[in-house]
Amino acid sequence: MKPFQFKQFIIHQDRCAMKIGTDGVLLGSWVPISDEMNSVLDIGAGTGVIALMMAQRSYAETIDAIEIDDQAYEQAVENFEASDWGDRLFCYHASFQEFFQEIDDEYDLLISNPPFYTDDYKTDDSTRDMARFEDALPFEHLFIGVSHLLSQKGKFAVILPYKEENKVIDIAKGVELYPQKITRVKGTPSSEIKRSMMLFGFNEVLVKTDELIIENSRHQYTEEYIKLTKDFYLKM
Repeated sequence: MKPFQFKQFIIHQDRCAMKIGTDGVLLGSWVPISDEMNSVLDIGAGTGVIALMMAQRSYAETIDAIEIDDQAYEQAVENFEASDWGDRLFCYHASFQEFFQEIDDEYDLLISNPPFYTDDYKTDDSTRDMARFEDALPFEHLFIGVSHLLSQKGKFAVILPYKEENKVIDIAKGVELYPQKITRVKGTPSSEIKRSMMLFGFNEVLVKTDELIIENSRHQYTEEYIKLTKDFYLKM
């Protein structure tokens, strides 16, 4: 499998069940970045693409990632070391549950494109199914861990199936995390909303909501999508 070439880094992904997809790149492009942000944690790193995007977009000194799968972990480490930002990137080989129970550090930004599982994801590839299976990290565990690791002014960004949006807002509220920004993603103007990109924090504010459409028609990308991803995709 050929490596995936971005404008400022390369991703090798032959050993990862979860290949580069629109979700991760969208989330890494969309998440608001501030100058005060010193530390980032990518939960469920896969290839390491989101952590690398954070290194490209921010001056954060600490950009950590966690990955439980052996092969994906090794590949993320290699992708980090091959980049221009190897000294700021570090990957832990652990489950998120182990990690948040053992680590006392706090992060200014937590970000996750978590494995989720719906009926339409059943494939012939059991490794890929495992990577998609939400039992690997139920939303409850995700938000409990996030609430432990997030600094007081920190933010948590996540991309999820749109149909999970209300359930996740309820779970987050249980650990005093509240949605602050929600962008709902559609493939085309006429298709249904497929994903929600959500930003959470500890203070309740008026939620900013908007919509992002990826294509007007096949391979005719919308201006918004191009503007969002042009720093990363070669052909944008």
